Order: sequence, then structure tokens, then C-alpha cells
Amino acid sequence: MTMSARTSRMLRRAAWPRRTADLRHVRTIGDLVECPGCGLFQRRPPLQAGELAACARCGQTLEWRRRTSPLQTPLAFCISSCALYLAALASSLMTLDVYGRERTVDLITGPMELLHEGWGEAGILVGLVTVAAPAVVISMMFAILYAASRRHMPDWAPHLLIWYEKMRPWSMIEVYVLGIFVAYTKLTDLARVDVGPAVYLISALMLTMAATDSTLDTERIWRHRRVEAVTRQEDGQRVAVSNVHIDDIPLPPVDHLVACQSCGLVGELGAPVSNLRCVGVCPRCGHRVWRRAPDTLARTSAFLMAAVIFYFPANLYPVMTFFKLGGGGGHTIIEGAIELWEDGMIPLSLLVFFASILVPMLKILSLSWMVIGTWMGSSFALVPRTRLFRVVDVIGRWSMIDVFMVSILVAVVRFNSLANVTANAGMVAFASVVVLTLFAAWSFDPRVMWDAAGLNGPSPDGVASAAVRARRAGRRAAGTDRMEPRQA
Repeated sequence: MTMSARTSRMLRRAAWPRRTADLRHVRTIGDLVECPGCGLFQRRPPLQAGELAACARCGQTLEWRRRTSPLQTPLAFCISSCALYLAALASSLMTLDVYGRERTVDLITGPMELLHEGWGEAGILVGLVTVAAPAVVISMMFAILYAASRRHMPDWAPHLLIWYEKMRPWSMIEVYVLGIFVAYTKLTDLARVDVGPAVYLISALMLTMAATDSTLDTERIWRHRRVEAVTRQEDGQRVAVSNVHIDDIPLPPVDHLVACQSCGLVGELGAPVSNLRCVGVCPRCGHRVWRRAPDTLARTSAFLMAAVIFYFPANLYPVMTFFKLGGGGGHTIIEGAIELWEDGMIPLSLLVFFASILVPMLKILSLSWMVIGTWMGSSFALVPRTRLFRVVDVIGRWSMIDVFMVSILVAVVRFNSLANVTANAGMVAFASVVVLTLFAAWSFDPRVMWDAAGLNGPSPDGVASAAVRARRAGRRAAGTDRMEPRQA
């Protein structure tokens, strides 16, 4: 029995020699950063106020030193956002007068009407991104700024800052403002429309929330956070951590380096780092550290296939049905853009066409190109592909314009036989396309495009044969497997 247990332990050690060695010798390297776009490790130069550092290979901004105060300025904008948000909740959005009958709506009316009509998924989505998410984001920002002002940042602050980065894209106030404008243009032909104070308050809220993000220097906040002397591996084993500066050491082998995708801290491990396994916990923010986003290609492909399935009914089925004095019918997305064009609203028509029809299609095609190119190990147009990914990641939310427009029209046009607007299945399908393409973009790690082309050093994991050939060709052309740091 004793021999069996001893043999079992020996077999386990032989089967997993690298798992315990990966984090046995860990040291963090100050002022060394990894580009989130291409995976290049490079030295971060000291920055003065108003300066920014960009990646030497793909051009992505790595750090931007603001001219404003790192805490007081975002705090002032955050306080303004809180006041505007509370005032917008208590104010009316717009009032519609149809033959002497009036109806006034606010921010919550649209999601509630969608729920009453049986479109609960769309109603919950609209309520989350227009009412709940802004409140959560503003509250989290208050807590983050309070924690950053403390001499020692509390242990809960890093997790809050990570979740803020994840939650911020779901606050779609700026997209909702455009949805209001589109709905207003459609209502002016129906009856007299009075814009309520909430429209101006939401517009101001859009500006203050954007100003809060633009003046917040997250890198300074992370530097205010201490690096723990001990961390732990995925299996719970505790490991000591030492700290060095990039100017004091030569750049370690690239395949031994890993950067935390939450706080950006770069660490050196004692063995090549696997792309397929979590290597442990970040000693600064406590987030699980992966060298690359787990299952990035598989998850992105799954979201893209689901988005393609919903894309066709989203454009073929009507998103709403408009009745006026017994007449009317269903309206698809393209019919809504054509109607705006015929009414002389050409800029708004082009905006709806671009945001609601072209953007989802271009996102699907662009991400598909990136996934296929990565599977094939292609090195063609890596820099344009990386920049295209940044564009796709930014503009994806703006496709929600039509969903917000329908929620406003459903809320305000409720006059029975005189005039009425109801939501249709096309709206739910279109909202599904927007959400799925957002998940697809957030699941994709653009660094794997450069990995597959062999430009980020050797990998201990198995890859496709085409990627192996490209990697070997890249190493022969470079003449070395090591990459020197570059000043951005």
C-alpha cells in the first residue's frame, strides 16, 4: 500500500514537471509593458504631462499621461455625472400630443413597455444598459477614486477597477442619445412632440462620463497599489515574488514573460509559459493570469456563428409595427433608413444605415478574417488587422441605436386606435446580433494573430502546421528568438 502511494506520487510528478516549475521563480519587472494589440514587450519611457507612449510595432497607445489632476479632476466629473443621472431619472424624456391626448414618458417607461408586450429579453437589455449600468459605473468610479486617495489602497479596490473596465462598455448613454434623436424625427410627422429635461440631462451625462474616463489615469492608480511579496499558483502553491527594473537586467526570453491583462504587471517565470493554462494569481491585483485569453479562437468563432444566424432575421423581419388611424404596418431596419432619407433627414438616414446595417456586417466579416488568418498562421497585413480590431471593438455598441429607438417609440406612442407602436421579433433578433458581436470582439485576443505568424517568440504549445512554418520563417529572418525592449 505504501509502495503504491509512493509510485502514484512519482508518476504525478513525472506527468506534470512544468506545472510546479512555472511559478517557482517569479520576479516582476518594472517599466516593462506588453502591447495588448500585438504582444510586443518593450520598455516604457518616463512620460511628462500630455505625452503618450505608443507601441513601436503596431502603434497602439500603451500609456497616456494626462495634464489634469489624476484624482481631483475625474472626481469632479464623477460628481457631476451622479447629479445629472439622478436628475435625469426624475425628469420626463418627452411628451407626445396626438389630437389633444398627451403621453409623457421617462427613462424607465421604454423597458417597462417592452416587458408588458412580452419582449422581456429586449426590455431587460435596454433597462440594464440605460438605467442600471450607468448607476453601477458611476458608483464604482466613486469607490475607485476613494480607494486611490488612500495612502494604502484597500484590497477590494483592484477587483473593483477590473470590473469597472468590464462594465463601462455596457453603459450606453451616448448611444441612447442618438436613439432619442432618431425617435424624435419619426415622431414629428405623427404629432406635436415636446422634448423633456431628461434629454438635455442625458446629453450632459454623456459628456461628463466621457470626461471622467478621459481624465482617469489608471496606470497611476495601479502604481499606487503594492506588489505582494507572495503569490500563489493555480493549484494553491505559494510562491515568493521579487521585484526588479528593466534597466537593471537584460530582457529575459520572451516565452518566459507574461503580463497581467488586468493591471499590466509583467512577470518573469522560470520556464516557458503555456498559452493554454492559467499560470497563477497576479501579486498586484489578485486577478488570474493567462498569457493569452483562454480559448480565444473557439469562443470568438462560436459567437460569430450565432451572430450570423440572427443577422438574417434581424434584417428580414420588421423591428416594429406603426399604426396611425387604422393604417400602417411593419418596418424593417432598412425601411426605417429609407424613410428618413425620403423625409430629407439624409445625415440621420446614413447614420442609421451605417450603425444598424453596415457595422454588424463589417464586424462579422472583420472578426472572421482575423480568426481565419490566425488559424492559417498568416502574416499578411498584421498591423492593419490589429488596427481594424481596435475600430471594431470601439464602434460595436453604436449598433444599439435602433433598439433604443424602438423602446422609445413603444413607450410614447400608446394611443390605441389613434396611433400605436409595437415591437416585433426583428428587434429582438437585431439586439441579439449586437450583443453576440460584442461578446465576439471581447473574446478575441489580437495578440494570437502575431503569435500564429511567429513574431512573438517560441511557444511551448502545439499549433497548426502553417503557423509552425510561419514561426520558423520569422525566426530565420530575425536571426534570434529573443526580442529586445523598444522605447515607445
